[in-house]
Amino acid sequence: MNIFLNLARDIAELWQEYAGLYLTGIWNTLSLAVICTALGCIIGLLCGILNTIPYSKNDNILKRAVLKAIRVLIQIYVEVFRGTPMILQAVVIYYGLPYFTNYAMRFSNIWLCALLVVSINTGAYMAESVRGGIISIDPGQTEGAKAIGMTHWQTMLFVILPQALRNILPQIGNNLIINIKDTSVMSIIGFTEFFAVHKNVTGTTYLYFPSAAIEMAGYLTLTIVASFLLRMLEKKMDGSSSYELAEVDSLTMAAGTYKNPDKTNYFDERSREYKEDK
Repeated sequence: MNIFLNLARDIAELWQEYAGLYLTGIWNTLSLAVICTALGCIIGLLCGILNTIPYSKNDNILKRAVLKAIRVLIQIYVEVFRGTPMILQAVVIYYGLPYFTNYAMRFSNIWLCALLVVSINTGAYMAESVRGGIISIDPGQTEGAKAIGMTHWQTMLFVILPQALRNILPQIGNNLIINIKDTSVMSIIGFTEFFAVHKNVTGTTYLYFPSAAIEMAGYLTLTIVASFLLRMLEKKMDGSSSYELAEVDSLTMAAGTYKNPDKTNYFDERSREYKEDK
């Protein structure tokens, strides 16, 4: 029991002394995760659309060559950034560019470097999620859109993507939660996020576990709140659970294909003409 009391005392002392630093780290972590998830979704959407542009043997050779090259580049991008740790990507971009360019190219702003690394890493995962969401939509909807004269971009923007986004929304939320946790690796380039604050505090106080307990509570709170908000967004996008038809068409009413909330039997309904004749 004394151990837990000592832990609570140490946590309270750390929070009283370094609350400002912890809150700054939480804000940096949350803002970086949210912005990079949004940018990663945009990158993924662009890659998904470009990766699904149709072409056939009847198209001219230039169009086929360009689309094949685009798909190869997207595949290389996805495989490289999805197949390597984000901490190494940060090292290569932040330290590698100056090394290979004799310091002609380097990031003077650590925030921009962290933004770039997390965004392109998220975009690599989202590219495959978007592609899966697009191909999950019934091909008949694409054919119907083409039948009324819509272009590929119009079909994607107004028919396919709104439905695909709902299908991949859980994955978007998953990436947000992953980014909240994985932004901790940005401390390798000196970005002051939540975990970097923990390392700075423990370097001064040597209270490693009490500070780690604050970190765990902070990350858990952020992820739980993010999950709750995303579930609310999913329910909002699902819309109402009632699909009752409005009483505006007498033919529809006579067909008995709608449900009146005051009745329990679909076949109890009659058209207005029938009621008037009676």
